[in-house]
Amino acid sequence: MTLTTHNQLQLLYDILTEQKEECSGSISEYQLIKRQVQAVMANDSVRNEQLLRLLPEIYNYGRQGEVAQNDEEHIVTNAENINKWLNAIDQTSSE
Repeated sequence: MTLTTHNQLQLLYDILTEQKEECSGSISEYQLIKRQVQAVMANDSVRNEQLLRLLPEIYNYGRQGEVAQNDEEHIVTNAENINKWLNAIDQTSSE
């Protein structure tokens, strides 16, 4: 089953929301974040300039989360960024 860009963004949104709410994430979730960002960037169908600028930040969040010694601290430190990313994804999904 192939995911559309909308599906990929929704999955990314759901993972980030859950991590923010629970202040925890697994290595596999961070890997999935990275894969979804790469897929969205490769698809080249996102037209929202703000989200396009933020995708590398989201990717780096996933990369850093994979190796974070303290998962909760990683998420709390990035809480403001996560909110910004969620807003951008939400705006793109409603376009």
